[in-house]
Amino acid sequence: MTQSSTPHANIPPHMQSDDQVVLFDGVCKLCNAWSSFLIKHDTHRRFKLASVQSPEGQAILAWFNMPLDRFDTMLYVEGGRAYEKSDAFLRIIAQFPMPWRYLKVFRTLPRFLRDWGYDLIAQNRYRLFGKYDHCLLPTPDHNSRFLSGHAPPKNKPATRESMTTGTSS
Repeated sequence: MTQSSTPHANIPPHMQSDDQVVLFDGVCKLCNAWSSFLIKHDTHRRFKLASVQSPEGQAILAWFNMPLDRFDTMLYVEGGRAYEKSDAFLRIIAQFPMPWRYLKVFRTLPRFLRDWGYDLIAQNRYRLFGKYDHCLLPTPDHNSRFLSGHAPPKNKPATRESMTTGTSS
């Protein structure tokens, strides 16, 4: 991928360079519970949220050339890079206070095992936990934690190369 000299060339739309954004399925009850959990335990207010169905979520998915109509993974975006599945979960949980941070021990498992467990839950989440008819709106006290439509940058990478597909760190 070629680097551009444009200041925001590698920053997805609706994000600023220091944003850490978690995209989640807004109609999934489990995913909404995860978002509420994240807001509650993110005492340093590091993370911003967006549902994958929102205009902001759709723009970020498109930026990384991800499907816009099939949502089978949470996406964590930091520093112009996107992390999926267990990598996303473990990168987020590593920033939580104790005792939640201990869950990062699962990083020692091979990614294919971690992602197998993640996929098992993700593929059955509606059946196990239920589904809303529409995306829930954030409560007023949570509203500031959601992306609110920063102006999209002009340049977009041509490929999904910025996504992690190799080893986890």
